[in-house]
Amino acid sequence: MKDFQDKVAVITGGASGLGRAMAERFAREGMRIVLADVEPNALAKAEAEMKAAGAKLISVRTDVSRAADVQALAQKTLAAFGAVHLLANNAGVAPLGNAWENSVADWEWILGVNLWGVIHGLRVFTPIMLAQNTEAHIVNTASVSGLLSPPGSAMYNVTKHAVVTLTETLYHDLALQQSRIGCSVLCPAYVPSGIVDSERNRPAALQNPAQEKSAEQQAREALLRKAVTSGKISADEVAQKVFEAVRDERFYILTHARIKASIQWRMEDILQERKPTNPMG
Repeated sequence: MKDFQDKVAVITGGASGLGRAMAERFAREGMRIVLADVEPNALAKAEAEMKAAGAKLISVRTDVSRAADVQALAQKTLAAFGAVHLLANNAGVAPLGNAWENSVADWEWILGVNLWGVIHGLRVFTPIMLAQNTEAHIVNTASVSGLLSPPGSAMYNVTKHAVVTLTETLYHDLALQQSRIGCSVLCPAYVPSGIVDSERNRPAALQNPAQEKSAEQQAREALLRKAVTSGKISADEVAQKVFEAVRDERFYILTHARIKASIQWRMEDILQERKPTNPMG
């Protein structure tokens, strides 16, 4: 995608973190922005601040796990701007736990946001982009956890592996259609963001009964918080890499070069049919 001026970008999870950084980066290219997020206060704040900085945008409160919300997001985008040229399926949550520990509510919540959110985005927006028959691009946010399998985060790994293969398949499907839509999958490692506090957005219907966390759970959450908050690459730097990938039509966006060795180890484990290497060492 080469021409960004006055084109329209829809970004889910756009009120903070990577989504906000992507919105600001594409706004600097002259794009009109549609910010979608489940948090109304953060969304209003992001809209006000970006408009004050000169961005042309609207905001739409959206729960990406709900098909009707994503359909409404598309309708409001078309009503405001008449088209969509860039879709960033970026909303995500990150509850932790060993593979046998998580509740049905945990699984429903993370699958709803991390996987169904992307599915809904593709189902609703891809036909619009195809009908436009103009240059367009889709970015799906996965994670390094979509290429590796770190222990203690089974649910997150499942959703992010699914997003990677969904995006790879999307690429092939669009190519066979000779479509003008490009796509990329974003696979960052730790980036300072609010994902460590994603429980704040868990729906009431999917809350777990109140219970004290085990020492292991508390230690795991503390390690995650430390890793995320001390991330060496900022959200703005990731947003720049996303912009370059869209501009250059690059599919895989690996923001942390050091993860490539672990990816290679995993591929070799598979090809040599040996037990999986722990990517955390």
